[in-house]
Amino acid sequence: MLDTAKRRAMLRQMILVRAFEEKLEELYQRKAMFGSTHSYRGQEAIAVGVCSALQSTDLIASYHRGTGHLIAKGADLYTLLCECMGREAGYSKGRGGKMHMGDMSFGFIGNTGTVGGTVPTATGAALSAKVRGSQEVVASFFGDGAANQGVVHEAMNLAGVWKLPVIFCCENNGYMEYTPISSVTAVKYPAADRAASYGLEGQVIDGNDADIVYQIACAAIVKARSGGGPSLIECLTYRHSGHSRADPAKYRPKEEVEEWMKRDPVALYRSRLLGAGVAEAKLAKIEADAMAKLEQATETAKASPTPALETALTDVWADGGNSWRN
Repeated sequence: MLDTAKRRAMLRQMILVRAFEEKLEELYQRKAMFGSTHSYRGQEAIAVGVCSALQSTDLIASYHRGTGHLIAKGADLYTLLCECMGREAGYSKGRGGKMHMGDMSFGFIGNTGTVGGTVPTATGAALSAKVRGSQEVVASFFGDGAANQGVVHEAMNLAGVWKLPVIFCCENNGYMEYTPISSVTAVKYPAADRAASYGLEGQVIDGNDADIVYQIACAAIVKARSGGGPSLIECLTYRHSGHSRADPAKYRPKEEVEEWMKRDPVALYRSRLLGAGVAEAKLAKIEADAMAKLEQATETAKASPTPALETALTDVWADGGNSWRN
């Protein structure tokens, strides 16, 4: 049940995800970070809606546009910032960066820059949960482009055959990098329209409405936890910026961008809470508290050390070293 307290918590998380993405862009511009970043701005309702329905013991797997999923699942902001900034206190000791990290302490299996790469990993984790009888549910997030990857369909097929407790959550923002998904896919909905092939119901929902995402996720989680098998949810959404920070996204029609911006998930949810009787002052405090928390984590991360050179080859091999291979 979505009561006011739950909704306030969800808004807080959505604001924090949005602020975190904006902070990353600021840090890149100031050369406090290197490499690239793929912003999650505009898709916050999906991560928060799904993760708010999960239990702390449940698991998630993400992809290159994944910091929103981590925050929504309970990542520590300082540790997450350290990883993004290449500091040794990060989740992968500063070596993985924004796209390559994981930490099972809060149920995060991992993410990767390989399109669709974590979908089979999530499916394997669901198989493990079923074999162990742990009652864990796994949420697998991936983009619309990944819906055309063969390994994704192989994973979905096995999940359907074995009735695994996994939720496949496709975040369809309309574009696979710079190409409209509609121009390279024979069906309208790249994930949902193929769901029947694996014995699944293809659900297409408004991914910018956190309440809808939460409610659909709750039903899928109950189904998975009770042995009913996997679900597939295709969430229609829109990224507010280009594919990466190097992409000005000029290929998107101006009218399309303007129309989607009117459906900003954070602004919509804030308005909904106002309409439900939550005072403006309370909403302003939620925003201020989130910003203060993020600023504190950022300043602490900036002061954290980078990994020592002598540790460069540790944790590369399963046995912890590489000396015997040289």
